[in-house]
Amino acid sequence: MDYTHICRKFEELFGKEYSLYASPGRVNLIGEHTDYNGGFVFPGAIDKMIVTAIRPNGTRTVNAWSYDMNEAARFALDEKPTQGWALYIYGVIVEILKRELKIEGFDCVFGGDIPIGSGLSTSAALESTFVCALNGMFDLGLSKLDFAQIGQAAEHNAVGVRCGIMDQFASVFGEEGKLIRLDCRSLEYELFPFHPKNCRVVLLDTQVKHNLAASEYNIRRAECEEGVATISKVYPEVKLLRDVTPEMLTEFKNQLPESTFRRCMYVIKEDIRVMEACAALQKDDYKRFGELMYCSHEGLSKEYNVSCEESDFLVDVAVRNGVLGARMMGGGFGGCTINLLEADKYDAFIADATAAYSKAYGKAPKIYDVCIGQGSHKIK
Repeated sequence: MDYTHICRKFEELFGKEYSLYASPGRVNLIGEHTDYNGGFVFPGAIDKMIVTAIRPNGTRTVNAWSYDMNEAARFALDEKPTQGWALYIYGVIVEILKRELKIEGFDCVFGGDIPIGSGLSTSAALESTFVCALNGMFDLGLSKLDFAQIGQAAEHNAVGVRCGIMDQFASVFGEEGKLIRLDCRSLEYELFPFHPKNCRVVLLDTQVKHNLAASEYNIRRAECEEGVATISKVYPEVKLLRDVTPEMLTEFKNQLPESTFRRCMYVIKEDIRVMEACAALQKDDYKRFGELMYCSHEGLSKEYNVSCEESDFLVDVAVRNGVLGARMMGGGFGGCTINLLEADKYDAFIADATAAYSKAYGKAPKIYDVCIGQGSHKIK
């Protein structure tokens, strides 16, 4: 990302002395709706990020300028700002102060190249950037796990979104050319090299977000919890779907509503797919990795029922263009599909997807090329 405009704006508003910190957005290659079931996810940081130029100002006041919103916010460390975007910064400050760590006010200008509303976790990148910056400026001694947990708590408590920790974790812990297998129960993780030769990762944004997303999300969580409650009566060691095998679930097929059985089976199989995907990467078997992505989408669409017509349409276009793997990404009912494809098929795939989607839905999908990049860091 070219961040010279961030630097120029800071110098215009606050002077020439400052530091630069950055944190990326993320993609999740496989492992969807497994996080709140104590399972595994497989995200990576990307080469699109939020950058802030920042400097302590020796007061108890924050002076922030959002380059992308072209808007200023000024608030005390203990004063909730009125601007929605400033709540993310304020939330980070509050969570740091809760830990009885000492910080001062600061001046900052921030902006980025993560497409807003694309499902690439702009909010987590923003939170991670400011945790990283405040830790560096005030020598707080926070760990990377602290970064992620503070960002998640900021989103819960200041913004009011009860997100899982995957987005913040990937933004903080990401490494260039590596994916993260995160155990959402223990928060243990392992890095896996991701370097598909002559391949590209591209997102196709449906530009739709159906209003079913929030209500259906809560229903899916409740169905998973219903499955666990039924199974744990016989197997008390079962605390989460993570603890259930396909064979164990099948024992309860006649005791569970049909939809609940399907939801639970999807989650159990998706955890298995994450493990198989990791094994495929260790063998540089990107053909198998792509097959698992397609299987994931099929489960999300037919078993978990969180896809939508537009996402299914784009995955079908991927199939007919010989894309190695494709699936919907995120909570569902719209958003992006993620596609792994050989570079020599890129132009034809994008042309076909653009033309076919435009004909079917009256608008072209937005195209985002991404590479797996570095997590939170100081630039200078």
